[in-house]
Amino acid sequence: MPERRKVKQTRSLEERMAEQAAKLKAQAGQLPAGAEREALLKRARIAETGAHLSDWLIPSGLRSPS
Repeated sequence: MPERRKVKQTRSLEERMAEQAAKLKAQAGQLPAGAEREALLKRARIAETGAHLSDWLIPSGLRSPS
């Protein structure tokens, strides 16, 4: 079995997903209205939702101070 490559992330998952959402929105902004643009916007919405998941899952009293 091949050894799993370990990568140390320097940014949180939320930050990376928010950045991905912004990139997708920018790409969609360059396209004319149509299916490809709508697909990019849908992926951007999904990434934004993922970026906010921890806000919804972790009660505010349990979060560590930033």
